[in-house]
Amino acid sequence: MAISIHVAYLHALSKLNKMIDFLIDSFMGPWSWYVSGPLISMIMFLLIRSGGEFGVSSTYSTACTMLGAGKQVQFFNTNWREQIGNLFFVIGAIGGGIVATKFLNNGAPLNLSLETILDLNKLNISFEGGFAPLAIFSWKGLLTLKGFIMIVAGGFLVGFGTRWAGGCTSGHAISGLSNLQISSLIAVVGFFLGGLIITHLIFPLLF
Repeated sequence: MAISIHVAYLHALSKLNKMIDFLIDSFMGPWSWYVSGPLISMIMFLLIRSGGEFGVSSTYSTACTMLGAGKQVQFFNTNWREQIGNLFFVIGAIGGGIVATKFLNNGAPLNLSLETILDLNKLNISFEGGFAPLAIFSWKGLLTLKGFIMIVAGGFLVGFGTRWAGGCTSGHAISGLSNLQISSLIAVVGFFLGGLIITHLIFPLLF
């Protein structure tokens, strides 16, 4: 009897250890779409139910308003307390990224498709296993003409386009489409068309 209980205990302990290892491995690597997707949907549902909006670019204007920019520019003369939720979201996203990078990173290279790696090689962009190619996103790359165009000029165009479109990719593609806004649908189509043009027409000229 005692032997049977001991065997059952060891069996249960083995299953528990496997479950713990599975959870640790799941947290230590990239989350699959079927986990992150429903989580984003749940957040959007709660935001819509509470009358809130989801977006990242609006936090820049919120921060400028908090720093007193409304005294100089009328655009920033708003009630920043109405957007404080998105500001906390961005702070949480930055903090979450730091935690994921420093403590939940198993060191394995990014599981990028071979076709994408070959396409990058055609543009003279090597894949080092990280999320961002060092040929572009590095101080060394920034000091080159190509890097300057990609980071500085590209960053300016992103900021200008975000202001002009009234929102960024997360605001339009996630929040706007969830609210069935036609303007967001047009903006998202423009995002994809712009990405295709840059990838297939502009990138070959730069690289």
